[in-house]
Amino acid sequence: MQIDAAQLDTFAAVIDEGSFDAAARRLQVTPSAVSQRIKALESHLGQVLIQRTKPARSTDAGEALLRLARQVSLLESEAIAAVKGKAEGLRLPIAVNADSLNGWFLPALLAVPTELVTAFDLRQEDQDHSAELLRNGTVLAAVTADPRPVQGCRIRALGKMRYLSTASPEFAERWLTGRPLPEALAVAPMMVFNPKDMLQHRLIRKVTRRRLDPPVHSIPAPGPFVRAIRLGLGWGMIEEEVVEQDLAAGRLVEVAQGKYVDVPLYWQHWKLESAVLTALTTAVLQAAHSGLRTS
Repeated sequence: MQIDAAQLDTFAAVIDEGSFDAAARRLQVTPSAVSQRIKALESHLGQVLIQRTKPARSTDAGEALLRLARQVSLLESEAIAAVKGKAEGLRLPIAVNADSLNGWFLPALLAVPTELVTAFDLRQEDQDHSAELLRNGTVLAAVTADPRPVQGCRIRALGKMRYLSTASPEFAERWLTGRPLPEALAVAPMMVFNPKDMLQHRLIRKVTRRRLDPPVHSIPAPGPFVRAIRLGLGWGMIEEEVVEQDLAAGRLVEVAQGKYVDVPLYWQHWKLESAVLTALTTAVLQAAHSGLRTS
């Protein structure tokens, strides 16, 4: 059984763009042509491949096909680049957690030769969930916190990000002083990046050995998240290197002195003989060596 190349490209375009109409604009064909290609592909394979939602999503059956589409696109682009001497139209999808994006990761992209890749397509995802984007074919590589390799992927340890529990002095005076810390943490407003962010809860369990349910503010952007803590909106976990100067100057204080949460990070990418992935992996490992803890 063979898969038509145009149908495979169209399937990936629908998932990437989120709709049949957007995929048609990207491929410069009519929405009717996109619909016909998808119907033909689903009929050929005997499976529904796309959830007709907003945005459109791959079904479980379609995930294997999406992985194939990504791999074929990468290898085709590299073959064309080898013939012409430069990359044309290769966008490399990568999943990275917000704190790595805001810190050590971006310099790695500068070290990848421009003749190998046209553009990077960075998907921000929590490190505890980014491996799922590898499984379903959304990305070719990812920074993850999962030490278990995704099937069909290679994995390399990168190092650790250390997070400290921080608050403004005014917040600490109002919410944390004059009572045992476990009691204070049960009522003190807490910051989270988004519902997937469990760092603060891990610190609470480390300090109290209990599951607490304090008030929670959610701010899904690294800069505003840190600023909100500095302003005293709540306490939260911030990377050690980001708050070192604030702690030294007294602009922030540690909520739980001497307690921290280390997050080991790993680099996972698909097992392809790819010059782009090899160069990117080398650059990521070098950037991590400079920007992450090794012990």
